[in-house]
Amino acid sequence: MATLTIVSVAVSAQDSAKNKMKMQTHVKDSVIYTCTMHPDVVSDKPGKCPRCGMDLVQKKVKLQAKKSYTCTMHPEVTSEKPGKCPKCGMDLVEKKPARAKDKM
Repeated sequence: MATLTIVSVAVSAQDSAKNKMKMQTHVKDSVIYTCTMHPDVVSDKPGKCPRCGMDLVQKKVKLQAKKSYTCTMHPEVTSEKPGKCPKCGMDLVEKKPARAKDKM
């Protein structure tokens, strides 16, 4: 039983170190393209705005790995750290950042 606990703690420490490295590598400058009239229209490559047809303009942004967790059964439940859903007790899963899909 004691061996099992030690192995569990070691694996948990390794996972924590891997997650910390992932967060550090995700913080960087990035280039996006957006419409000056419709700033919610975002693309990872140049093109035309699907709403008004204007050229998308280049914009540099600093990407930060801000994690968010949610319940798969209750998407309205969100948290900045992992844990359990207060409604059903399921593990919260990492929410992937939403990316605008190119409609061009």
